[in-house]
Formats: sequence, structure tokens, C-alpha cells
Amino acid sequence: MAKTSKLVSRFFRTNGLLSTLTKIKPFMFSTSFSTHATQKEAQVLGSRQWGFELLGVREYEEYRRSLYGDITHKALLVDAVGTLVVPSQPMAQIYREIGEKYGVEYSEDEILNRYRWAYGQPWGRSRLRYVDDGRAFWQFIVKSSTGCSDSQYFEELYHYYETEKAWHLCDPETESVFKALRKSGVKLAVVSNFDTRLRPVLRALNCDHWFDAVAVSAEVAAEKPNPMIFLKACELLGVSPEDAVHVGDDRRNDIWGARDAGCDAWLWGSDVHSFKEVNLLMLLHLY
Repeated sequence: MAKTSKLVSRFFRTNGLLSTLTKIKPFMFSTSFSTHATQKEAQVLGSRQWGFELLGVREYEEYRRSLYGDITHKALLVDAVGTLVVPSQPMAQIYREIGEKYGVEYSEDEILNRYRWAYGQPWGRSRLRYVDDGRAFWQFIVKSSTGCSDSQYFEELYHYYETEKAWHLCDPETESVFKALRKSGVKLAVVSNFDTRLRPVLRALNCDHWFDAVAVSAEVAAEKPNPMIFLKACELLGVSPEDAVHVGDDRRNDIWGARDAGCDAWLWGSDVHSFKEVNLLMLLHLY
């Protein structure tokens, strides 16, 4: 307990969050800490209930303890689009800008509405949307969204989304946090519904080396919320599902899917808002 207290105290000092310890102390520490929280810290802490009610997962943590005993997080599974990376420009804007020279006349609003319709349609050609490079599925999406079936337009648009121009990291502190997690012994994997372009995307963003494994649906032949993709990620990392936590932005695909596999799960943008918060929660359950 003393070792854990010192480690977490050092983490908070390093990250300028020492005042947060006063919220966690009732269930973890016997040492008293006092400091003046900044206004920003006060707002953050006031909107999130730290302690056993941290991020509103108290009941779920108790449920997991009843199944698996003490919670340990030896591995972090991370969703790709919407959690690790986001598009640098709105999809409809890119479809429109690239499509202008190919005769696309729909407005961005029209493209967006048609895209949403197309994406929501049952994909009847196979049980998976993303098979290998996902070309068949994306050709359907692009044609439905823009009314354009020009193969050159599709190829230009398709290849754009495997370059660094198309994406950027959600959290600028991701690299430093992931390095700290790996140094502490935590294994990391990407778990994503994506086609085979995901690996080139990670290389283009120079973040592929952050991860010990990549479980992409086009390769695993299972799409979230199917628990098989999470189980595959755990297998690649060499950890039991109950020792892994998944972070993603989709409640159905990421949270329900991961929990069905036996993993813990936190919703990005609700349970956690940055990878620094993820690091903190991982630290609390690591020892």
C-alpha cells in the first residue's frame, strides 16, 4: 500500500494533478495531502466523481470483482477511429473537394446524408463489411454518397484515406502516455473495425511502433461488437480478457463488445476524456 501511494503521488506531481489525491484518498491512501486546485482542475474534478465512484463505473467495478476478484489491467486495447485518430477534415468536405473534378455536384450536406443512409444499409455481399482491403464496400459507399462511379475518383479518394493528410491523433499526449504505460509493463493493442489500410495509416502517423499488436476486423474476420476481435487481441498480447481494458467511442461496438469478451471497458468522451486519464485509471488497478 505504501509503495502504491508513493507511485500514484509521484504520478500526480508529475502531471500537475496532486490536488486530485484528496478525492481518491478515502479508499486508497492513509497519507493526507493538501494543495490549492486550479480553477480548471476544480471544474474537471467537480464534473467527475473520483474515488470508488470514479467516472461512474462503481457498480460495474463491483460486478467485475464478483466475477474475477481484484481488478488488474495488464493490457490496454484502443479503438482506432474516433479514439486514437480522427479525420483531419470532414468526410463530406473531402468527398466534395476531390469529387469536383469528376463531376460531383452534391453539396456537403447532401453527401453527408447520403453517406449516413448508405452506411446504415445491410451489407449483403458477406457477413463483414471490411474484407481484405474493403474496396467493394467503399465503392458502394462512395457511389451512394456522391452519385459518381468514376473509378479514378474512387481510387484517389480511397488512397487519400491511407495517408497522414487524412488523419491526426485525438490526443496530442498519446505518445508520452503510451510510453509510460509500456514502461510500467502494460501491453497495448489497437482493436478496430477497419480494412487493411489501418496498418499503413498507423505507419503514416508514425505510431505503429507504440503497439504490441493490431487486431483489425478485415484480418481477424470479426467486427465489433463481436467479442472474437477482442479475444484475438488478448491472444496476440498473451493476456487474459479479464486483465485487459478497452477504450473506445462507441457504446455498442466498444463497450458492449469488450464486456461480452470479458474485458473491462471505458467509453471515450464519457468515462475518459484523455489518455492521461486512462493512464491514471490503469495505474490505480496495476498494483
